[in-house]
Amino acid sequence: MNRRIRLVVNPSAGKGRALELLPQVVGTLRDGGADPEILLSRDFAEARTMIRRAVENAVDVLAVMGGDGMMHLGINATALAHLSGNSRTTLGMIPAGTGNDLCRGIGLDPQDAVAAAAIIAAGCTRAIDLARVGDTYIATVLATGFDALVNRRANQMPWPRGSTRYVAAVMAELPAFSPLHYRLTLDGQVREQQATLVAIGNTNAYGGGMLICPTADPYDGLLDVTIIHPVSRLKLLRLLPETYSGKFVRHQCVEQLQVREVTVEGPGLVGFGDGEMIAAAPLRVCSVPQALPVFVPRPM
Repeated sequence: MNRRIRLVVNPSAGKGRALELLPQVVGTLRDGGADPEILLSRDFAEARTMIRRAVENAVDVLAVMGGDGMMHLGINATALAHLSGNSRTTLGMIPAGTGNDLCRGIGLDPQDAVAAAAIIAAGCTRAIDLARVGDTYIATVLATGFDALVNRRANQMPWPRGSTRYVAAVMAELPAFSPLHYRLTLDGQVREQQATLVAIGNTNAYGGGMLICPTADPYDGLLDVTIIHPVSRLKLLRLLPETYSGKFVRHQCVEQLQVREVTVEGPGLVGFGDGEMIAAAPLRVCSVPQALPVFVPRPM
């Protein structure tokens, strides 16, 4: 494999798991014939700079190792380059965070960083769809309701670490929560309603495996929209565990749609995509089919 590979790592991802796995990941890439240049980022801003420079330098492979935040940076840097005509760099994703929802959504084992490195070494790629909000690209799910409020609170909590932080954030947000007013424009059709949340998925999961858009497919050119209509706090608390299996969709309060474009408007609404704050409403979300080639497992 005679390719220039730059590996940008968040060493603190997964409570330090990324740094522990790094020697095995690098060894796997080298076994495949690569000699990766390794960059350890000290914070989010430095990781963004490292990733952007890798794409500007037209490396053959940009590999990012960490959680969904690192994947979000890699997606945006490479997508902007590809969609502007610079298609030299292919993105490889190595899961080492606590959620790893993007890796899960494209068929990688979210708990196996070494296997992801082997997939990069094998060289099989496929173009995935992305969702676009303004100048930002989202690979997983855009949360806009109760889920966005939980995400915002979780990001502000120094403790606990890992997926339990989201559970703590749910319990903190739930007592004061009431349904939100939405104005949705779904492929040109306008509707106004109250809702607990409206989630817009390019892939199926967020929050470390919560299948909020269970049938979302990053290869079909469509966005999946899940609406949870107003429910009591107790009902919402009962629904949340069922998101991990996707069984929550059987309840009458849940509506699912597929669209190419959706605009979300409403007082106080904010959007979180790939776990990161994107913008306040209004949010115009468009599907960008086959936007970016990434390394994926070889088809069986």
